[in-house]
Amino acid sequence: MNSNDLKIFEAAATLGSFTKAAEATFTVQSNVTARIKSLEEEFETELFKRVSRKVVLTEAGETLLKYAKKIGNLLNDAKNDIQNSDQVGGTVRIGCIETTMALKAPDIINSFSESYPAVELEFHSAALSTLVHDVLNYKLDAAFVIAPINIPELEQVVVRNEKLLIISPSGIHKLDDILNEDPLKIVVFEKGCVFRSRLETWLSSKGITRYKSTVLNSIEGIINFVEAGLGISILPEEVINSYYSGRNIKTFPVSKELNTMTTLLVYRNEELHSKALNAFIEQYREPSPV
Repeated sequence: MNSNDLKIFEAAATLGSFTKAAEATFTVQSNVTARIKSLEEEFETELFKRVSRKVVLTEAGETLLKYAKKIGNLLNDAKNDIQNSDQVGGTVRIGCIETTMALKAPDIINSFSESYPAVELEFHSAALSTLVHDVLNYKLDAAFVIAPINIPELEQVVVRNEKLLIISPSGIHKLDDILNEDPLKIVVFEKGCVFRSRLETWLSSKGITRYKSTVLNSIEGIINFVEAGLGISILPEEVINSYYSGRNIKTFPVSKELNTMTTLLVYRNEELHSKALNAFIEQYREPSPV
């Protein structure tokens, strides 16, 4: 068994097809079949079952896939660290929610690049559940997510606490005026977004279960729609004050139980991390008391 065997195995497992795995790894199907057979002989167990026109992993195959991803990640980290032995270099893949991507990522990149110019930061935005899944499955090295996260396989560092505010069109004088509308209109990100979830929880706490949602995929879009009188939304106070203070919107406080959002940096709980990932994590750790 060699690392290429595991790459071929991982491709077949991910794509559900030996033919597609051959295309993805630039080889022929007969070689994929031979490599899988070799692995099955080495582990003395069946790794795939044929279901209709697809191949699916057996329980043993699922176990091997977890180790294959871990081994592949370690080899990539080792290669980066060896090739950059005289400095911290390589690539760190960071996941984040939409607000972090749009508003925080440039500052994060600039700040980190000053200290580690040889490290490339790749940012990917997604919903919370996808970010957690991708960190666990080695698609991301770390991710900025919203607390609480209680997963034994993940370590976490508290990055910041942010205050949330309800935003409405500027012509609204009292929030009750708009909450009494039937149906109430809200402007939100797609399901899975932490801001949407917090807004819906807040509405539920007020006994409001009927509302019409307009779904957008950007902060700018949400601000524009709220400003135009098409609904209310919820965003961090820092975002509103820093980037949208001059817009025709009004803000209202959220109840204390729901008005704080804690951002965490999560990463896999492993003994070895690349030098680049360790450097990124360390900038968010609190200094140890002297």
